[in-house]
Amino acid sequence: MLGTDLYDDGTFPEFTWKQAPTGLATRRQLRAMGLRPGGHEPVGRITCRGGTRWAWLYRVDLAVPKLPMSYAKEAALDRAMEARQRCPVCSRRYHQCLPLRTLGACLECYDGTPADPDSYTAPPAEHHLAA
Repeated sequence: MLGTDLYDDGTFPEFTWKQAPTGLATRRQLRAMGLRPGGHEPVGRITCRGGTRWAWLYRVDLAVPKLPMSYAKEAALDRAMEARQRCPVCSRRYHQCLPLRTLGACLECYDGTPADPDSYTAPPAEHHLAA
């Protein structure tokens, strides 16, 4: 029982919007500073919009620098974005995400609306070699 606070009910200190003390930051704020929590637990909570939204607060002095993106992670993210940007019908890769859940294809394949040629990359060329 040494070091146990008898009056601590296990809740985090809660701050309202723009009332958190200096030295605490949310994950987004840490990311903007080029940092990450680094494995330590949150030390508080900030609430806004009447308590309907909240975020954990972390100590900035315990935060560590973000890890650099590896080539494997970058390739995996590119494949994930390609799945959202490539039309399954015409195989064009657009520069924005397509409404594949609702329409199932790009607008040109769905209803014939012409697409701007600058908004997509042409499908890969097919080769018909014997080998």
